[in-house]
Amino acid sequence: MKHTPFRLAAVLAAGALVLSACGSEDGGDDGEGASPGGGGEDGLTIGIKFDQPGLGLKSGDEYVGMDVDVALAVAEKLGFSEDQVTFKESPSAQRETMLETNQVDMIFATYSITDTRKEKVQFAGPYFVAGQDLLVSADSDITGPEDLDGKLLCSVTGSTSAENVKEEVPGVQLQEYGTYSECVEQLSNGTIDAVTTDDVILAGFAAQDTYAGKLKVVGAPFSEENYGVGLNKESELCEDINTALTELWEDGTMEQIIEDNVGAAGYTPNPETNPAEAGGHCA
Repeated sequence: MKHTPFRLAAVLAAGALVLSACGSEDGGDDGEGASPGGGGEDGLTIGIKFDQPGLGLKSGDEYVGMDVDVALAVAEKLGFSEDQVTFKESPSAQRETMLETNQVDMIFATYSITDTRKEKVQFAGPYFVAGQDLLVSADSDITGPEDLDGKLLCSVTGSTSAENVKEEVPGVQLQEYGTYSECVEQLSNGTIDAVTTDDVILAGFAAQDTYAGKLKVVGAPFSEENYGVGLNKESELCEDINTALTELWEDGTMEQIIEDNVGAAGYTPNPETNPAEAGGHCA
């Protein structure tokens, strides 16, 4: 397995996570490679997205993206080498089931921490705080939702992102596609005016070579999404993962991972929502 390398940066000032009580091929058969306690002697099975550029993307036999790099960095701190990590695709709708049935040991997949999800699984982190934003053409004069009246806004079918904007700007015209890739392609072609979802997901698309210099993230997030590490309720790894995440923020590794994967989009995380200050969510 090959991944986007990350370089250790100088130590940055970041608050520590407040801890509360808490390879290389696609995954194996359901239930194999994971255990309720979290991890086995032979390695870890980690769920990621396979279709999110800049975050979790399978490209041939390679896995690249921010979530991939964070997962490998955490695994290393837990005592697992890269060749002991197996990545398994974890679609959004299947994440809780995959954790509850021990198909994976943990999930790094733009997995927002919510009270509803915590009824079924536990979370370490957050390791990143995203916010809903807009992706527009590089020469667009759209600076936020208030500029969308009469504009065509795209999001994926069934997503709450576009509906959130429509509540705020009733005059916006919604256009839905099956994937964000389709939305971004239509934006690049000039068919629509903006795409909305979490800012770092949009930055991942904007950072692709295909769209270099053509698209930009507005940079005015209007929500807060705490990305956590999903774990089975019985997992014993939660506090250890929180410790690992704290160290990654304190020594500058997380900052470098973000730059390596979405820096080409000119994306900068919201400084007021540093995940290193957000506290742990272990059950």
